[in-house]
Amino acid sequence: MTFVMAVSVSRSMCRTGRAPTLTGMRSAAKILTRPVWATLITIVIMFTAVFGGSLPFISLVNREVPLTRLLPALGIAVLALTLVYLYRRFVTGEPWSGVGLTLRWSAVGEALLGVAAGMAAILVTSLVSVALGVAQWRGFDEASLAYLPLSLLIATLNQAFPEEMLFRGHLWHTLSASLSPRTVMIATSLAFGALHIISSSPATGIGERLLYVVSAVALGFACGAARARTGAVWAAAGVHAGLHYGFRIFPLQEIHYDVQLLVQTVSLTLAGLAFLLIRAPRSRPAPVKAG
Repeated sequence: MTFVMAVSVSRSMCRTGRAPTLTGMRSAAKILTRPVWATLITIVIMFTAVFGGSLPFISLVNREVPLTRLLPALGIAVLALTLVYLYRRFVTGEPWSGVGLTLRWSAVGEALLGVAAGMAAILVTSLVSVALGVAQWRGFDEASLAYLPLSLLIATLNQAFPEEMLFRGHLWHTLSASLSPRTVMIATSLAFGALHIISSSPATGIGERLLYVVSAVALGFACGAARARTGAVWAAAGVHAGLHYGFRIFPLQEIHYDVQLLVQTVSLTLAGLAFLLIRAPRSRPAPVKAG
């Protein structure tokens, strides 16, 4: 799309002999923020960050030096941030504050709340799946346990943070300019879920793959609910990270993965509903003493 717009601008310059006017540039930016184009461009940015941020560091990864595994993950996170900033700053002119990455003390609490919600959903999934006999616990080996903190950090940097910054941050804000909050929630969840048609999950066959996509939509809903409730990306990234933490802290061996995915979908949906429906108690004003 960016190439097409560039060609259009160059043709305009050839016909008029002048650079495009400010009005023309604003019109182009308006087109790029329409729902369909905004969603497609977000997907392009995501894949660009994944491949562009990780490939330069792949050759530096050394299995004997576990910390080198951080490099591709860090590259993805940094490139995703950079691309979104540049795109909003120089292409669409959208404010960076709309992404919802405002640095404030409450961000820590929001992120931790999200992590707790995501992990709780996966813990419930694990307990129910084992109880139903559709999965069984898979124990830790000493090597995996030793590198668990590193594994959690990598999952945060290469998946949870960049994906939520893109979908519940950048795209969420862009779509909010033309769509209702409910439609934004649905659109971002469906777009996020559709991407998981291509995945490295244990799903086999069309049925399981479709269920995996549905579970990803449920994750998108839970993260979107966290964004809607808090107005920032931190809780959404926390929910996403909590899901990956849960997978690693409560590891399962799949037996009937389709049923396990159904349980996971329900658990994540309930987590999202909890964000939307549970209200924090309002503080009551202190009684005024009679003078």
